Amino acid sequence: MSFRLAVTAAVLVSLGIAADKPLTEDQRRLNVESFEHVWTTVRDRHWDPKTNGVDWQAVHDELRPKLEKAKTMDEARAVMSDMLSRLHETHFAIEPADLYDDLGSDDAEPGKEKPSREGNPGITLRVIDGRALVTEVDADSPAARAGVKPGWEIVKADGKPVAPRLKKIQAKFATSTLLDILSERSVASLLTGPSGSGVKITFTNGDNKPVDLTLDRVKPRGVTAIFGNLPPMNFWVESKKVRPDIGMVRFNIFFQPDQLIKSVQDMVGACRDCTGMIIDLRGNPGGIGALAMGLAGWFTEKGGQQLGTMITRESKLNFVIFPRPKPFRGPVAVLVDGCSGSTSEIFAGGMKDIGRARIFGTRTAGAALPSVFERLPNGDGFQYAIANYISSGGKQLEGSGVIPDEQVKLTRQALLAGHDPVLEAAVAWIEPQKK
Repeated sequence: MSFRLAVTAAVLVSLGIAADKPLTEDQRRLNVESFEHVWTTVRDRHWDPKTNGVDWQAVHDELRPKLEKAKTMDEARAVMSDMLSRLHETHFAIEPADLYDDLGSDDAEPGKEKPSREGNPGITLRVIDGRALVTEVDADSPAARAGVKPGWEIVKADGKPVAPRLKKIQAKFATSTLLDILSERSVASLLTGPSGSGVKITFTNGDNKPVDLTLDRVKPRGVTAIFGNLPPMNFWVESKKVRPDIGMVRFNIFFQPDQLIKSVQDMVGACRDCTGMIIDLRGNPGGIGALAMGLAGWFTEKGGQQLGTMITRESKLNFVIFPRPKPFRGPVAVLVDGCSGSTSEIFAGGMKDIGRARIFGTRTAGAALPSVFERLPNGDGFQYAIANYISSGGKQLEGSGVIPDEQVKLTRQALLAGHDPVLEAAVAWIEPQKK
């Protein structure tokens, strides 16, 4: 995930970052190293060897002297951000170190051990109307046993107030499609930590009264899965009928191919006579891109269709759909939100473009590209994309996201009442289409 980030003195001051503190010689050296790393990375990894027609060497030669003359971190970041802005692309950015940390980065600061975030108290959250709200509580989790309910607001975690973090991110990314996922990530990073550790959380409950709880962090739900050189991830998938004639498949990440595809296959088999099917991708950040094609194959019998095309420096990958034997032919609804990214967007956008699904929820994260998010030698964050993606309808999802056919938002009132307006809207669309 990434985005264009223009750093100015006014913004840095608003974030509480000192813009006038003189640089030490060591900071100057690290800034130069960071500049060279950013420039070289774009030169070697951008999907277009000609960097969109920009003379990248000339940009280096123009801006390196300015970087060397920078007297503050503000000025150094501004030079590197100026360099990236010459690409005229989203998803290339420099982030100040403290904002990078607030966004919940798992990278270690130079000289420090990488933080452990494998445990959580069993809470799923979203930031809705500027408030961090519990949207789901895992069954038999520490949060469930303590009585935490959907709709409760998370006010403070481990002594850190949530509101200032969210205001900082809102000020920075108000116009970005990544606002929802960055806001969620920032608060979730306060709740996660080593399994077996505790986290003290202050909530506001359904009666708008404060509730202080200390909850254990436990291993996340699902099974630990390993793919290639990626770090271990926990994967879960669930399938059920939300109505006697409406099936639903929901999973947290496009991972564990055998288990995911079998769950979809079983649901399709159980729904031969169903009126419709729902694929819930809310909060799903993506994963293995090829699984979008595999999933789509269960919902179309027409060959030769594709979800879109991904372009890297080395090749083009067409996301071609290969229909499965006896696919589901009824109406398909796909649920998304601002935390749906990458492969989720490829699937939802492609299914919408080929006319095979209706999309419900809120605009997705606009983070369809394979991208890297790393810490620079000077401690700041650097984001860059390594591919471009165009949907079958000719749309660039990056920085735009998938726009739902029916835009439906969660609300605190609905959560407290035990309702899911997005799911209910999908059901309301499917039900009148009974055979």
